[in-house]
Parts: sequence; structure tokens; C-alpha cells
Amino acid sequence: MYNHPRYSTLASLTHPMDEATRKTTKVWHLLPHDPAAIDRLSRSLRVAPIVAQLLLNRKQSEPPQAERFLASPLNGLLEPELLPGVDTAVARIMLAIQEQKKICVYGDYDVDGVTATAILLTCLNLLKAKVDFHVPHRLDDGYGLNKETLQKLAAEQGVNLVITVDCGVASLDEAEEAHRLGMELIITDHHEMKPTLPRASAILHPRLPGTAYPFGGLCGAGVAFKLAWALCKKASGGPKVAPEMREFLLDAILLAALGTVADVVPLFEENRIFVKHGLARMRSKPILGVQHLLKCAKLDTKANVGAVDIGYALAPRINAAGRLGTARLAVELLTTPSQDRAIVLADYLERQNKERQTIERRILHEAREQASNHLHAPAFVLASSEWHPGLLGIVASRLVDQYARPVLMIALRDGQPHGQGSGRSVPGFKLHEALQECTADLVGHGGHAIAAGFRILPTAIDAFRDNFCALAARHLGVQPPPHRLTLDAEVPLSALTPGVMQAIEQLEPYGAGNPPPLLLADRLQVVNTKKVGDGERHLSLRVKQNGKELRGIAFGMGDRCDELMSQGGQCCLAFTPRWNEWNGYKNVEIEVKDFQAGPETKLD
Repeated sequence: MYNHPRYSTLASLTHPMDEATRKTTKVWHLLPHDPAAIDRLSRSLRVAPIVAQLLLNRKQSEPPQAERFLASPLNGLLEPELLPGVDTAVARIMLAIQEQKKICVYGDYDVDGVTATAILLTCLNLLKAKVDFHVPHRLDDGYGLNKETLQKLAAEQGVNLVITVDCGVASLDEAEEAHRLGMELIITDHHEMKPTLPRASAILHPRLPGTAYPFGGLCGAGVAFKLAWALCKKASGGPKVAPEMREFLLDAILLAALGTVADVVPLFEENRIFVKHGLARMRSKPILGVQHLLKCAKLDTKANVGAVDIGYALAPRINAAGRLGTARLAVELLTTPSQDRAIVLADYLERQNKERQTIERRILHEAREQASNHLHAPAFVLASSEWHPGLLGIVASRLVDQYARPVLMIALRDGQPHGQGSGRSVPGFKLHEALQECTADLVGHGGHAIAAGFRILPTAIDAFRDNFCALAARHLGVQPPPHRLTLDAEVPLSALTPGVMQAIEQLEPYGAGNPPPLLLADRLQVVNTKKVGDGERHLSLRVKQNGKELRGIAFGMGDRCDELMSQGGQCCLAFTPRWNEWNGYKNVEIEVKDFQAGPETKLD
């Protein structure tokens, strides 16, 4: 065992970042190393010291807490009846089924909304309900409940009961319209609430005021799963559900895992359980639509599909339908029993995703050009009539990665009175609260601390930009701080053994709140480098340290090759170790996240 005072390691697969994010200087921060605490936790849990250190870095310091985190048993899911509003919702839905009233599951067009819709739609069909679903069109309807849509559902389809998923808790006017139309409304959501709650027969929300659900971090699909589970228990007459319903609930956990990872909610407690067991179901018995998504993503032969594969391969394909077309087809893919139909729909999403990537690259290039004219601003408010509204959030996320400040992007469409905006933020700046403070400039808004959407009159953009940037300056300072890379530990290359790699895999799945561990190695010598990929965007390299040599890949750093070699090839690397599997062989490699030229590491 290597006895460096800052020793640790881990392995994971992560996604290549865009090259422009590499151009921003990053501050490296190495987390403290407490040998006594590591030894105590390691002995108590009977895990390797490196696992104990990683647990401590993730605030899992007490043995019972850390043990639950590692095990994440399926029976750790809280009983659905604990969720506020569940009992009332179940009673109203079961009565509607009994009376054969027309039910509509009203969803959303992102992965969380699509998977939540698929969960409840499948459950209600299983219970022989008279049910259909609606997901808004991103461009025509916008996010959440829509008055005109509710009117059509009542007049043209005779809908008696609307059950929202992943939306509705802030839709006060729309809820009043549903009441006026004589439609019963049940809301299931996890978004931020307004001071007043909407009129509804039941509201299911993990953070509902005046209640105390033990875990407030569920996504929309997680809330939908709880309602589906409670309905299955009610239909089965007790806690033990019928075999057919048990199989459905295992499939629903897979769907909830997709929504949980895609919505970037913290992977702790129930969310970690959803993802861990949803991934297990995906590997052993995926639903038909997911099988064909895996094939399209070339993941069907991968033995250990992980959360990163959801985030960077499956979620973008599911999202593509709602971004460029209609998310209804994504819901159909996740619910169809037809092999042929699943193949057609998965292929459609694949083509939509490729088109999305092409359009996204163009928007990103144009947004960077706009941003380059405002580099001293504490936040960016960018607008264009050439941008597709469905891709603003993705591009805003990339700009936040690059510039380390809040980014709002607005798509202006000919013939439309309002610009449609989407934004992403940085830690410490709550976007939904910031928009609320600027609400006089907006037509409407909603969302989370990190992500939000809004509508705005084109004539109000300049004033809104000034107000929003002034607000960001008050909270973040005139010049936002640089990106901060938090390093888990320093580790020699010689310590990256297969045994160590296997040990740290206990921390999977990785995601929000439990990132892939990031390691530091200094005094390395570059043996060779080669630019690879389309446009030579990436760097393939080999590095050596005290006789130990490893291959690495630096995604998006092709333009930094000269910088890497500027000190005679001496460098320090911030990296994540990973397995490379090829033709039945498995060996350790490193994925470089950042580097510093020269032998000595500069830490904050």
C-alpha cells in the first residue's frame, strides 16, 4: 500500500467535455486527508482505505450512514403512503377507474417528464383505466399546464380527471381553468412552488409546505413511481402486490432511474436506490424501448451500463424528440409492447439526436461569439432569432461550464410575441429566485435553483439583461470566480491496480452529489502525444511516473498540445482512472480532466 499522506484512487467512465471548456483557467483544490478518520471508517465498514476516503469526501462520515450509502437496498425506498397527498390521490383515481371516467396523464417533454408519464400511463393501463396522455409541444405549448390544451381535453376528449407529472405545482391560473371546465385535477410534481398552491383534489410533492417527507430530492419520475406503487398496493389489497404488478414496478424503477439521472437531482437516499436498482434492471431485463435505445447507442453489448451512459447516451436520445419534434413518440417508445414499433421509434430518436447535435454545435458557436463581447459581465443574457428554443438549455449548460457564470439564452421566433428563454446557473446563485426578482421584465417563468425557463417580450430584453446582471453582480461579484476543480486525493500511477479499481466501484452509481472521483498525479513525464478524433479535437497520450507508464485520453484538449509540452513534457494531471475493455482484455487508463505544465502542482 502506498503511504503518500494524500493517497486515494477510483475508477469511472465519464463523458468527453467540449474543447472550449478547457480554455478556462481552473483552480485546483485538494480535499483534506484525515488518516485517523479514514482508518476508523475503513475498519468499521471493512472496506479499503481508499473507499473510506472517498466516502468521507462525500460527507458519508458515520458508519451506519456510509453503509446505507454503499448498500442502497431496494427495501430502503420509503413507503409511498408517506408522501404527502398519496392517500387522497389513490382514492380519487381508484374511484375514477371504477366509474370509467376518462383520465389524462399530463406530462412534460424532457426525460423526467417522459419517464414519469410512461410510469403512470403503464400503471393505469394495468389497472384497466380509461386513460390517455398528453405531453406539451415545446414550441407551441411551452412548459407545464396550458389553458388551451385543458379546454381541448375537456371539449374534444371528454377528460374528467387530469393527473400531472413533473409539472403543475406552480400552475395556479391553469388549475382554476381546469376547475371551471369541471375537470378534477391531481398534481404530482417536484418543482419550486409559489406562495399559494393551485386548486387540486390532491398535490403530491416531496417538499409540500406543512409536511415532513423524509427525502425532498425526488424528481418527477420518482414522485410518479410513488403514486404508481401506492395504486398497485391498493389494487392488490395490501403491501404485497400481484406478480404482474411487481414486474411493472421493477420496470418503473428503471424508468425512474432514467428520469433521476437526466434531471440531475442529488444521487443520495432514494434517488441512489432508484438509479442503482434501475441500472440492474436495465442490464438484466430492460423494457422493449430501452433495449432498442441501447442498441442505437451501441451499449447493448456493454456488460456494465452505468449512470454516465444514461446521462450521455440514453437521455439525449429520449430528449431529442421533445427538443426538435414531439415527446409523444418518446413516451410511446417507453410503453409500446410491439417489437417492430420499438425499432421504428428508437431509430427515429437516433436520427433526431444526430440532427440535434448538428444544430446544437451551430448555436454553441454563435452563442460563444456573443459571449466573447461581454466577458467582463457577471452573467450572460444572449438572444437570437436563429436559435432553436429546444436546445437552449443544453447550450447554456456548456457555456456555464466554460465561463463559470449564470447563462440565460433567448430564442426569438418570427410571428411569436414572446421570446422563449432557458437558463443554467452556478452553485450559490439560485436561478428561480433571481428570475422572481426580475419578474417585472418577464411574461412568465419557472424552474429550479440551477435550471429555469422563462418567456419575455423582445422589447424587454435589454432592461432585463441590465437588471439580471446587476443582481448577479450583487450575489457573485463583478467578476465570477474561476472554475474550481475539487480533487479527491493525490495518487501515484503505480497505485492504480485492478484491485484498487474494483474496490472503488462500490461507490457507483455516480451523479449529482456523488461525482466520479477526481485524482491528482504530479511530476509526470509525457512519453508521447497524438491528436485524435474529428478535427483532431482530442489528445491521446502516454505518461510515466517512477517507471510506471499509463495511456490517457484528454477529450477536447487537442488545441492544448503545445501547452502540455511547454515544460519539456513535465506535467501534473487531474484525472479519473477508468477501465479500457477491448477484445476481452481489460486494463487501467486515465481520463485527463485538466493539466498544469511543469512538475509542481499549484493548489489553492
